[in-house]
Amino acid sequence: MNERIYLDNNATTQVDELVIEAMLPCFRQYYGNASSVHLFGQDARRVVDVARRSVAALVGADTREVVFTSGGTESNNWALWGVWRAAGGRPGAHFITTRIEHPAILSTCKAMEASGAEITYVPADTSGRVDPKAIEEAIRNTTSLISVMHANNETGVIQPIREIAEIARRRGVLFHTDAVQSAGKIPVNVEVLGADLLSLSGHKFHGPKGVGALYIRKGTKLASYMTGGSQERKRRAGTENVPAIAGFGEASRLAAEHLPEMAERVGRLRDWFERNIHEKIGGVRVNGSDDMDARLPNISNISFDRLEGEAAVIALDLENVAVSTGSACASGSVDPSHVLTAMGLRPEVVQGSLRFSLSRFTTETEISRAMEILETVVTRLRRLRKY
Repeated sequence: MNERIYLDNNATTQVDELVIEAMLPCFRQYYGNASSVHLFGQDARRVVDVARRSVAALVGADTREVVFTSGGTESNNWALWGVWRAAGGRPGAHFITTRIEHPAILSTCKAMEASGAEITYVPADTSGRVDPKAIEEAIRNTTSLISVMHANNETGVIQPIREIAEIARRRGVLFHTDAVQSAGKIPVNVEVLGADLLSLSGHKFHGPKGVGALYIRKGTKLASYMTGGSQERKRRAGTENVPAIAGFGEASRLAAEHLPEMAERVGRLRDWFERNIHEKIGGVRVNGSDDMDARLPNISNISFDRLEGEAAVIALDLENVAVSTGSACASGSVDPSHVLTAMGLRPEVVQGSLRFSLSRFTTETEISRAMEILETVVTRLRRLRKY
């Protein structure tokens, strides 16, 4: 049986062995409640503090600005609802986002609209990039927050966050960015980006699932999203998930250490993969910017002529190669990719798209074997489609 090849790292990643090792003592030794005043609690608190320093260092933040959450979805929800509620939750409050955001943003915006908020959804161009001028033109006197993702989870296209943040600051509007896919893959620094709020998730860069963080710039008014206790400086109630937080911290430390490898070795693998697909398979197009540096180094979203994406995912899985057609959070949906659709791509192009996402554990041997299998599968499915 062929060894399984995992190329769906934008959905989730393999947990690093060093991360697992960092978590184990929290089950065996440091199992106290981090809010307790006795030694058991103090030991757990030290674990949380060490992890917070590592997460803060990954994004260039002060430790007091990092609040642990259950993941990117909670962080995104908190950023949007928290800003609105901090301003009184008045109907008519205006928010700006884009049509290519993750469902954690778009679904939250829909829920806020049902509660009386007004949302402007800014489009992206055919390369998947949002125009900062379009963001600025959408600002009103009632605009409370602008939320634009740092890098898209389906195409990997990196957005002009710094320019948008500068516009927001100049107009006196808070700015949030969903950095769930970019953190650990490219440098993410809250001061360079100019974000007031920034979302993170541990399982996207070899940490455990169920833990993330929201960066909250000092002075930003944000209502609590989870209430009940005084944890996280009274900003996010609930007993701290010490093992997951420890793993998240270690994953953040390792991600910062391996950033050069992501840019160089993983980026080269991605480029080699795309060149070979063009040469050996043909009838393909990369969805997103032609400038490879304008995309995350680990992702290729590729459309294949005369191919049905879902059928290809199943056929590749039978050959032990795991890929996807888009966001894992939209799996099971019969609707086409909202990201590719928002980019103005034709329905047949959207339907024939596959997302290949690598990690720092992906090897050249795996990519070489995956290309061979992909060529065979695409050729077979195209032949069947003729009949």
